Amino acid sequence: MSTPHNSANKGDFGRTVLMPGDPLRAKYIAETYLENPKLVNNVRGIHGYTGNYKGTAVSVMASGMGMPTMGIYSYELFNFYDVENIIRVGSAGALSMKLKLRDIVLGQGACTNSNYQANFGVRGHFAPIADFKLLRTAAEICEEKELRYEVGNLISSDIFYNDDPTANDAFVKLGALAVEMEAAALYMNAARAGKRALTICTISDHILTGEETTPEERQSTFNDMMILALEVALRMEK
Repeated sequence: MSTPHNSANKGDFGRTVLMPGDPLRAKYIAETYLENPKLVNNVRGIHGYTGNYKGTAVSVMASGMGMPTMGIYSYELFNFYDVENIIRVGSAGALSMKLKLRDIVLGQGACTNSNYQANFGVRGHFAPIADFKLLRTAAEICEEKELRYEVGNLISSDIFYNDDPTANDAFVKLGALAVEMEAAALYMNAARAGKRALTICTISDHILTGEETTPEERQSTFNDMMILALEVALRMEK
């Protein structure tokens, strides 16, 4: 079988899929961490691979940037390919002084300025949240590996270049930790499909202080996040 956006056959994906935004990062994860990775999708250059991590089948596929593309790819994986768990691995901009560059944020929830929930006919405001089992497992691994991390709300924004510099202020007052662009759509799709989802982000820049990581620092920090997500995928099979 295939979909308009995925040429893979049924059974080509593992139960757990890691989803970075960047197709080249998906390629990097597959070639660096998976044994015998097989390219199972490349429609529109959105690389999807399946291989083995410590003897367990794990897949990695890009989501592209923003909620519309995350909405498409996560929907198809959940509903057409029998994927049970999707773990987004990406970067985020810090909006809290609790966070430092290179910290990891586990997205317990995802505030949003998007109208994505209208698709589900919600009369009110739906609260997109992570799956607790994935979240708890990720936090346990962070503790074991002594990684710097925080758990809390993300802001999933439809807008990267916002004309209003105060757009996130109300969310920050309510404790939002960082801003990214995909988690809310992923969590809503998981809820609708009865599946599991988690967003793991690394702080690549600090919006309040203006600090940014170098390309070299992003490389090493992202590796910590990738290993964390792979270890979560491994434990979900036990």
